[in-house]
Amino acid sequence: MSALATVQGAHYTFVRRPPETLALMLSGRLDADSLGSLWSSLFRQIDSEGPAHLVVDAAQVDYCDGSGIGLVLELARHQKSMGRSFKIEGLREEYLNLLKLYTVSEVAGTVRASLKPTNTFEEIGRSTLVLWRGTRGVLSFVGELCATLARIILNPRLLRWQDTLVVVEKAGVNSFPIIALVGFLIGLIMSFQSAIAMRMFGAEIFVANFIGISLFRELGPLMTAIILAGRSGAAFAAEIGTMKVNEEIDALNTMGIDPVRFLAVTRVIASVVVTPLLAIFASLFGLIGGAIVYSSLGFPLITFVRQIQFATTYVDLMGGLVKAAAFGLIIAGLGCRHGLMTKSGASAVGDSTTQAVVNILILIVVADGVFSVLYYNLGI
Repeated sequence: MSALATVQGAHYTFVRRPPETLALMLSGRLDADSLGSLWSSLFRQIDSEGPAHLVVDAAQVDYCDGSGIGLVLELARHQKSMGRSFKIEGLREEYLNLLKLYTVSEVAGTVRASLKPTNTFEEIGRSTLVLWRGTRGVLSFVGELCATLARIILNPRLLRWQDTLVVVEKAGVNSFPIIALVGFLIGLIMSFQSAIAMRMFGAEIFVANFIGISLFRELGPLMTAIILAGRSGAAFAAEIGTMKVNEEIDALNTMGIDPVRFLAVTRVIASVVVTPLLAIFASLFGLIGGAIVYSSLGFPLITFVRQIQFATTYVDLMGGLVKAAAFGLIIAGLGCRHGLMTKSGASAVGDSTTQAVVNILILIVVADGVFSVLYYNLGI
């Protein structure tokens, strides 16, 4: 059997070969102009023939661009999806190199995976595999980061101090206004809300105790970490992710420069340093907001100060600062890790930034719960 078709400079012929083999003879120009009309008719004939083996002979192809390569890939995918074999012959070397940029088996496997129905156990297994790979990647990054930090402790000259100070300014000093504003408003809101409940028992004087303990132990570090997660953690992931997409990370590896030491360590150290400091300011401005409400309840400012001194100790403050330092490590570590794991593509940076912020927030809450249980068992 033989069939001949010509469309705008592109020609194809079907030749039946035993056993159960259909040869597709392509010739002419395989470009976007010629393949628009040829595409549908070509696949209609292949579907009607249903060959067990399809051989594409491209020896007579004069020109082939991305559209022609797309046709070959779609033919291969179509045959693979139907459980049939595919082979291409005679393609020029320059076009063959273009075809080698794509893996036909991966294309076909992706389509088959999307079309194949899945069951509950398969979904659980796939999700478990993704979770395991993510956990293994995090542990690998943490190990590499700890090893690099150990080398820097032994030889501080390995740290890029100037870049670290720049990150301190961007992540710390520039975050101060929003941290102060949020801390002030949190103290103000909490004072009003707690005063309503305590007024029922005539215990408005203990509003100061509640504000002091909450800010020092919990809300100061937690609110600071949440703000830095959306501000600095996203920035770390986006900056390093953009470098990964632009192949700057590959350039660092080519030059023998460790990306973790060059990019991640400076951000981690800066974040661990500035997060406790910002938590102190968040608590301070929260106390100022609480003092304003406390004064409006008819109590003098000295009473507010005395109640804070009576209710809180340095242990409460240090416990909150330890939390803040751990939160800073989580923010910078996950932000840098997701940046380094950014894939290629236009949306890759946005995806890695989104994943970084979500994972940072989840891990901050988990770490906060761990600290709460630990402090409770230690009697702190």
